Amino acid sequence: MKSLVFPGQGSQYVGMGKDLYDSFPEIKVTFEEVNNALDQNLSRLMFEGPENDLILTENAQPAIMTIGIATIEILKSRGFAVDKISNISAGHSLGEYTSLTALNSLSLTDTAKLLRLRGKAMQDSFPSGKGAMAAILGLDINEVIETIDASEIKNVCQVANDNAPGQIVISGEINAVNDIISLLKDKGAKKAIKLPVSAPFHCELMNDAKDIMKKELINITLNKPIIPIVQNTTVDVTEDIEIIKNNLVNQVTATVRWRETMEKFKELGVDSIIEAGAGNVLTNLAKRSAPNLQRFTLNSKESLENFMRDFNIV
Repeated sequence: MKSLVFPGQGSQYVGMGKDLYDSFPEIKVTFEEVNNALDQNLSRLMFEGPENDLILTENAQPAIMTIGIATIEILKSRGFAVDKISNISAGHSLGEYTSLTALNSLSLTDTAKLLRLRGKAMQDSFPSGKGAMAAILGLDINEVIETIDASEIKNVCQVANDNAPGQIVISGEINAVNDIISLLKDKGAKKAIKLPVSAPFHCELMNDAKDIMKKELINITLNKPIIPIVQNTTVDVTEDIEIIKNNLVNQVTATVRWRETMEKFKELGVDSIIEAGAGNVLTNLAKRSAPNLQRFTLNSKESLENFMRDFNIV
């Protein structure tokens, strides 16, 4: 049993997708559709920068999605349909939207527009410079939650991502995050790394963005995905359209439960994880959460060609 996964924000970089665009002419229509949906030459921004514009959440989210879908379109054009190479899917935060697009549940145009709106709404939900996120290394999820709960800090600080054993991300108001970091270091955290983000994602400070996405998703058509998806907020396997929509709304303020997603894959008998898109964050996380899974990273012409050559014998 194989799983297909898609990365979240942080995977963007200037030059992303350029070798795919130059090597596989069939995906030019994918880039053009996204450009048209956003009324912006996002492709040029992805290929040439500037980095300061690319890393803006409203640009980074549709950009990362575009690479994931372009990768899937290359595979499909050569006979490797999604339901041929995988039995189940998931995506990390915005990657859930990429997954649903790859599974023919959301249209590419709708997804590009949703991610532009989502990115802008998340960016605008809390004043710039007033929020923060930090990766906490060396403590498990329960130790982090217990420390936050036991603290007397009244400002918002919550677990945003449970990425892997010993890798937790916290999010909230900057003073609260700084105070919790100090407490977690006292608890035994090996390292706390402040993340270069424009807003404190996946916490209750994103409530305004959650409301915006709820209103928008009501009017969006979703089809039943061609294979089941494991969603971030519940770690449940589903194909139900209304459940999927509800979880996409809740995802804005809820913890991304990626470690548990890997546990779910193991429970279901998944033996391989295929990461499609920019970077290799999720296959690296899988080394920690599910080291026995065979890992494939599809992020370049070479990796795609190797995968298509070897797929039938792995």
